[in-house]
Amino acid sequence: MSAGTEFLAVVMEKLRGRIRELDETIEFVQKDIEGMHEYYWENYTEMDQYGYENFDNSQALLTQINANQENLNMRRRLKRMLDSPFFGRVDFIYDGDDEAETFHIGIGNFSEKRGGIPLIYDWRAPVSGLFYDYDRGPASYEAPSGRMHGEISSKWQYKIRGGRMIYEFESDMKIDDDILKQELGTNSDTQLKNIVRTIQKEQNAIIRNTKDKVLVIQGAAGSGKTSVALHRIAYLLYHDRENLRSSNILVLSPNSVFSDYISHILPELGEENIREMSLDLFAYRELKDTVADCEDRYHQIERQIREGCAGRDRQAREARYRWKQSKEFVQCVEGFLVELEDRLVDFQNVEYKGMEKKAEEILKLFYHKFSGVPLLSRMDAVMECFVDEYETLHDKTLPEEELLVIRERFESLYVTTDLYVIYNWLLEDSGYPALRDVPAEKRFLKYEDVYPLLYLKYRLLTGAARRNIRHLVIDEMQDYSYLQYVILGLLFPCNMTILGDRAQTVDQEPMDVLTFLPEIFGRKIRCIEMKKSYRNTAEIAEYAGKITGIEGVEYFQRHGKAVEERRLASREEALDEVLRQVRLIRLEAEAAGEERGTDERREMPGAEEMRGASKAGPTREKSSAESGSEIEYENAAVLTMTEEEAIDAYRYLKERREDVYYIDRDSSLFQKGITVTTFYLAKGLEFDQVFVLGGEKESPLFQQFRYICATRALHELYVYDFGA
Repeated sequence: MSAGTEFLAVVMEKLRGRIRELDETIEFVQKDIEGMHEYYWENYTEMDQYGYENFDNSQALLTQINANQENLNMRRRLKRMLDSPFFGRVDFIYDGDDEAETFHIGIGNFSEKRGGIPLIYDWRAPVSGLFYDYDRGPASYEAPSGRMHGEISSKWQYKIRGGRMIYEFESDMKIDDDILKQELGTNSDTQLKNIVRTIQKEQNAIIRNTKDKVLVIQGAAGSGKTSVALHRIAYLLYHDRENLRSSNILVLSPNSVFSDYISHILPELGEENIREMSLDLFAYRELKDTVADCEDRYHQIERQIREGCAGRDRQAREARYRWKQSKEFVQCVEGFLVELEDRLVDFQNVEYKGMEKKAEEILKLFYHKFSGVPLLSRMDAVMECFVDEYETLHDKTLPEEELLVIRERFESLYVTTDLYVIYNWLLEDSGYPALRDVPAEKRFLKYEDVYPLLYLKYRLLTGAARRNIRHLVIDEMQDYSYLQYVILGLLFPCNMTILGDRAQTVDQEPMDVLTFLPEIFGRKIRCIEMKKSYRNTAEIAEYAGKITGIEGVEYFQRHGKAVEERRLASREEALDEVLRQVRLIRLEAEAAGEERGTDERREMPGAEEMRGASKAGPTREKSSAESGSEIEYENAAVLTMTEEEAIDAYRYLKERREDVYYIDRDSSLFQKGITVTTFYLAKGLEFDQVFVLGGEKESPLFQQFRYICATRALHELYVYDFGA
């Protein structure tokens, strides 16, 4: 029995022992809580009149409930560790010592006794940096007491599943790339994989970055930037428990399906989940009292595709859209607000129960004392002065109903408080058509007006900043406009992780946000470029690279089937070809668990085979065509350019197979089987097989369509054109 297998057996036994202890403790405390509840209900009428005994009992009960919750959380973490307690080991000889100290690295800390020396170290612990950043030889890590120097005498990697050793190897034998190939070569899933076992040195530097307030990650498609960002959040939560909680973090993700796709990562890493939402949904909620409804980004994309190059007045509409998202628009709003001060208020005397505030006094307060307050909130500040004077003079506190009367009288001095009307003034002053003059319940905003109106709201009213959010993650950074970043700066004056790939824009022209982010968020922005792509096979990566002509991306050399391009007679023939080519694992067998053990063993070679591979050096994987075997996958995607095309494809396929699912803007789940959706909703997701259907070559978004589709494919890519 190897040393790794022996240690695994010891750890598994100690884990089970700790879990049994926790079970007993939880049961004992729960009985204590039940007894305290019973005592309270039997005796609460006889407790002292001042409530001291009641307070003491409540505090004791709360203490026990919190203690049991902590025990439950600990048991949940330990049970999660039973599947794979550790994945790495480092033998480190400190400077001045003769013998190596062994550190086993896992998903979380584990000590035999609370407060004891860990048997397993959390992957985020300082010492774990040795595993990710160094091979055998001189090494160091940053400990609380200072920099610790020494030498790595040995480094091991393990794969454990279900508490069983799948393989183990000494990674200083230079087979890291082969292991990474095997990990990347496994089937896709309906959830993003955590990468703690395969974090690369350049990724680890980003994850452990705690110094930069705003960290911008420009990463090629498949570089792992989303995984790295989420692992960075887990790391920050681990190292700043006093100031940062999961509730203080917000992820702005492209859609609900993507949110579902990444939602398990932090719980897997031992942290509570965090809030995720799209900026479009946030904007709608902020504007729902001003307008009845509004478009989202996907409406805008569909319109761009539909209008194409020959759309009537397309250039004028596109120019108007770009202006409303630009720096020039922000400057225009600021100039408009200066002039609006004189236009928005009709100063008159305000009287209430014999007390009067002259128009001249109101004007002086409005323009001088409260000049720093936003315009539509400024009259509230003036009203507060009036109320303070009245209450002081009459030595009384006004009830809420009287305050409402006074507030209405001061607010009536505004010509209007309707943001929709004020926004129309801005458009007319700028030489653009105003929005339709309709009742509030019939108002509808096109996407080009959503964020301009939202920005105007935040400049006219107080209370925009969300102080409870202390770290913001912005994914798909290339799809946010200058104006949207200005709004985010107003809303979230906090630390940020911003990530994206300029080549995956869904705009007509790629936009480099790095040219203006320092201006908006300050000069202290750290920009890191992730140039190595891990997702696609070499064949798919090469194909995708030719679409955009982007240079400088380094592709991980994992080989597979050549990209297949075909022209077919019709869409139906193309979909029939999809059905012939798709190869999915039988879901019934998977649900019954009949093949799981076989699949796991087939996924990785054994320890001896791994050692043999290391001696022979890196080898090129055979594609399915070369090996003569038909690989089975867990999911496939049929990707189209437009929503209408996706609906048609879904209906056709659903009539012929059960495991076909459609993703639209309202979807919230990513399921195994065949997914049919548009290219812009597939962003961020990955599939074993991808089938690209057609696309209008004259569309200004055709290149983005083909590139995004191609980079979704892990193993096989099929591109089908049809028609004459």
